[in-house]
Amino acid sequence: MKAPAYLNDDQIERLADLLEQRAVPFKGFNLEALDGYLTALVVGPEEVPAAEWMPPVWGTPPRWADEAERAEVEALLQGHHNMAAARVRHGEDDLPDHLAPLLWLPEDPEQELPEDVAEEDLDVGRDWALGFFTGVSLREAAWDAWLDDNDWMEEIFGLFDQLASGEVLGDDPSAPPTAVGYRERLEIIASLPGMLADLHHHRIDALTPREPIRRGEAPARNAPCPCGSGRKYKKCCGAADGEA
Repeated sequence: MKAPAYLNDDQIERLADLLEQRAVPFKGFNLEALDGYLTALVVGPEEVPAAEWMPPVWGTPPRWADEAERAEVEALLQGHHNMAAARVRHGEDDLPDHLAPLLWLPEDPEQELPEDVAEEDLDVGRDWALGFFTGVSLREAAWDAWLDDNDWMEEIFGLFDQLASGEVLGDDPSAPPTAVGYRERLEIIASLPGMLADLHHHRIDALTPREPIRRGEAPARNAPCPCGSGRKYKKCCGAADGEA
């Protein structure tokens, strides 16, 4: 079965149901965690083959009814991977609706919270961020090298950590952390497309081979100077080289 370029609503629902039945009870991913996990893979410093990233999705690898069911599930997973890869090519202003991150959000984020609902109970983005960090762990050393060289990337990981942990550490390491509020979580999630696009662009730059710049071979010192002056190279452009 060929993997789709992205998942439609029916395919998303089918994959979500499969994960709830066959993955979540066995310490695998729900749909939101899977989305974060695959996102880390498509913006990461090294390619991770499907044979390596698919098994952790389920926790305990399930037994499929037959080959057709296994092929269907793998096509859905690869389709989700394709969707994550397409998503990170867009920023906040041009992200198509069908590529939006698959995480739970309230129908009306601006609506006031009910009085009996505490902000800390609305941990939106938590599973997505935990999935992202699980994906990072598959290539942890390579990610660490990137983070060591890029402060801006550390800032992004700090925001993802706020989603995952629900805490913000202050400048004083001895002071207790403060809780991440519901509105703060929504602001981080709204910024996801831009942050992911930045990571994607860095990945492309880092993985694009660059030809070394080679200086052309200099003429013999007594040869005519290639600048066309009619003088010998050593008496013309070569004189500057000789002084260097």
